[in-house]
Amino acid sequence: MDAKALQALLETALSAVDTATDLASLESVRVAYLGKKGQLTAHLKSLGGLDPDARRALGASINQVKTQLVEALNTKEQAFRAAALAEALEHDRVDVTLPGRSAPVGGQHPVSRTLDRIIDLFTRLGFQTATGPEIETDYYNFEALNFPAHHPARAMHDTFYLPDGRLLRTHTSPVQIRVLENQAPPVRIIAPGRVFRADSDQTHTPQFHQVEGLVVDRGITFADLKGLLSEFVNAFFEQDLEIRLRPSYFPFTEPSAEVDVRWHDQAGNPSGWLEVLGCGMVHPNVLKHCQVDPEIYSGYAFGLGVERFAMLRYQVNDLRLFYDNDLRFLAQFR
Repeated sequence: MDAKALQALLETALSAVDTATDLASLESVRVAYLGKKGQLTAHLKSLGGLDPDARRALGASINQVKTQLVEALNTKEQAFRAAALAEALEHDRVDVTLPGRSAPVGGQHPVSRTLDRIIDLFTRLGFQTATGPEIETDYYNFEALNFPAHHPARAMHDTFYLPDGRLLRTHTSPVQIRVLENQAPPVRIIAPGRVFRADSDQTHTPQFHQVEGLVVDRGITFADLKGLLSEFVNAFFEQDLEIRLRPSYFPFTEPSAEVDVRWHDQAGNPSGWLEVLGCGMVHPNVLKHCQVDPEIYSGYAFGLGVERFAMLRYQVNDLRLFYDNDLRFLAQFR
């Protein structure tokens, strides 16, 4: 190949570069001239049959053409990429002056809302909040609360036992024992927290929340207990509800009672009595376990299920809805 033919090849290649419309067509030009079977590559391979002087002169000319073609290809490729970037920036441009997309606003869980409301109401009534461990010993969960070994009342508490003999507390009453062991009367506390029982259906879950209360002082009577619970129930439900105390049995109180309220339907008509919590006067044996003299001090205790109060307040008919994590349900409480 002489210099004239080589120049013609270069002009044809540069023309092909100029007429390329995108990166794909530009790559086709590169392969056609510089690929393994490209035209310029073929000329380089043919140099081996020439004498040294001719090979040296023609090789230099071919390399010069190759350099010019590579520069033209690179320049064209950079132009294509710059144009593609400019188009992408224009298409994907964000107008920072536009209002931002609002993120969904979460809300407090209805059980947490109910628990906070209960704690707030009892705090206004002069109670302090006390807490204790969720993994308890048999002594604090049962024995100190007047549950002797093999007592039938233990069957009322379907207990989760651990291999080391400890257990997941079945109520927050152990907190009352711990407080009485470390604080001399007068005592006026509530013990909110999670408790655990092996039970699961429409109105029970293996884990739920309780708030239990304890008052120990001189001259505490059952009338004090009834007055307190009447005040609390009416404040919680924000209506004037009639209550009654029905005789019941709890090992740690004597006498014991279930508290019922005369419930009303959505139209405001009485719909019958509804049990809401349990209570009673602290059993003398419980006071003795805590080194409190029952001849000098008396007290009352009560306990309520937070989920039950949440169901009544928000008119929820299935306890499991609180734990299904269905955002459609939870969004109603924002």
